[in-house]
Amino acid sequence: MNPKDFVKCNAFPCEDVNHGAFNVPNIELDPKRVSLLVISEAAPPKAQDFYYAGLDASFEQTTLQAFKTARTKIGSFQELLDLGVYFTTAVKCGKTGYGIKTGTVNECSMLLQKELDLFTNVKAYLLMGDVAIKAVNTIARRTGEGRVIPAGSTYKIRRQVYSFRGARVFPSYLQVGPSFGIEKSKQRMIAEDISAALELLD
Repeated sequence: MNPKDFVKCNAFPCEDVNHGAFNVPNIELDPKRVSLLVISEAAPPKAQDFYYAGLDASFEQTTLQAFKTARTKIGSFQELLDLGVYFTTAVKCGKTGYGIKTGTVNECSMLLQKELDLFTNVKAYLLMGDVAIKAVNTIARRTGEGRVIPAGSTYKIRRQVYSFRGARVFPSYLQVGPSFGIEKSKQRMIAEDISAALELLD
């Protein structure tokens, strides 16, 4: 199964993203083996920086750095895939500015919902940043589960226990982009959240 075959946007109604940078993970996998789903913010401006694009992809490099900090034995994206870890973004197009409008997150959450529906054995979700948190909250409300993550600063709420579709949910910080390499306190918290999520896979 390849998620790219199932998740498509035909209308492209959002105005504050780059439709030319639309991207869904292009990877052949067994969806039943995915047990940890990592959702970050938005697709990168360049396709070659996206997840599963290769060793030089910036999303892969910073994500591997985060996972190595949490569990040093992990050395490649293939190893993560073999563990049952899948990576995607809440918004499928690249950003054109610093932020992303709520309407865009809500609109794109319908695509994310289709993507999440492909994976039925998920034990944990890592929500990397506010956009991912907002998108999953939107899906949960739309499907009758109610809000998953409460309002509040991530550092204040991240140690609580949350669930979505019967799986644990970890609100965390964005692990891709320039801020990851600068803010050491966030790197530490990301590593803690990754470690806690990986424990559920053992």
